[in-house]
Amino acid sequence: MIQKYYFNVSCDHIKSNNEPSIRFVVNLMLEIIKHMKIKVLKLGLCLLVLVIAVVSCENDDDSTSSIPIRDRAEQQLADKDSLLAYLTTHYYNSSFFESGSNHKYTDIVITELPQDDEGNYLEMPDPDNNTLLIDAVETLTTTFLEADYEYYVLKINQGGGEAPKFTDAVRFRFEGSIVETKDVFQSLSTPDNINLHSNGFGSQGAIRAWQLVLPTFNTAFDFSLSNGIVEYNNFGLGVMFVPSGLGYFSGSVLDIPSYSNLIFKFELLQYQEVDHDSDGIPSFVEDYNDNVDVFDNDTDGDGISDFADFDDDEDGISTFNELVQTTYTSEPTLAANEYVYSREESEDGLVIITVTAQDTNSNGILDYLDDSVSIDYNNIDE
Repeated sequence: MIQKYYFNVSCDHIKSNNEPSIRFVVNLMLEIIKHMKIKVLKLGLCLLVLVIAVVSCENDDDSTSSIPIRDRAEQQLADKDSLLAYLTTHYYNSSFFESGSNHKYTDIVITELPQDDEGNYLEMPDPDNNTLLIDAVETLTTTFLEADYEYYVLKINQGGGEAPKFTDAVRFRFEGSIVETKDVFQSLSTPDNINLHSNGFGSQGAIRAWQLVLPTFNTAFDFSLSNGIVEYNNFGLGVMFVPSGLGYFSGSVLDIPSYSNLIFKFELLQYQEVDHDSDGIPSFVEDYNDNVDVFDNDTDGDGISDFADFDDDEDGISTFNELVQTTYTSEPTLAANEYVYSREESEDGLVIITVTAQDTNSNGILDYLDDSVSIDYNNIDE
């Protein structure tokens, strides 16, 4: 089987203070070059391209005004106050969702409490049909970039399908708005797709809040096609209220000012498992310490995180070739450490190829992570 290698340097990635350093990009390029067996001259040209890209990014910085970077912990305290103030003064139409099914994000109506002439908030109208947000949301916590955050989730429907992982790609519909101004900055009524996680050097991925919240919902149970339109059934539906530190923080995108707290109404429709380096190991599996961060897992210490490393243990055998392939013509029951690598359906039937990690010496370390074992299972003499 052929493994695919992709490389695309992004200025936004190089300049971002939330992403790995340029060292990660350089090391990754060297890894690609090594596995593609590129000669010295081509190596020099590739590094020259990277230098030009970095210089170009630096020149871009010179032409833009910089936003002062605030202390994350201090900003979170202010953001928490803003979010709690919003949640205690706004309600939603809760009874609407007690009947019926397949409600849309557009059905969620959030309204501010009425006020008297002096600006004091009054009682919530029609409490039998409405619920104050602070009484309906779940308060969640996380640590991100050494700051402790609170964020809030209103779960209207869990969804009947499977839940994505934080490294996967999802199909969704949503509306995003700003807490402070209540302005809607983007709304998608037609399903769109996004990779929740960056590939480390090209694609940017979603904001941290989406990586945390969407995996707590399930996708649609199924879908049907009606007059050329896909109709989803029993999908995840909710609202997330997130501090700027789990959003764009000091960055400014679309019509979102820096340090904005954000609200996302969303529908989670489908997902696709992602293997960023196509080595056969899904990216979420390579979060070995289970902290929702694949960047801090680097088995061989070469500066390339395992989810983007073609040879995780640096033993000279690619990760993919240290996995055993199996071909199925019907849906298999996957064994431990077995993952679907490809799936093809045609008139001739279904063909599924899986890969399974081995522990040849039974030391508790899988071969692709054990530099003392170098077996190329794809090139073993019969």
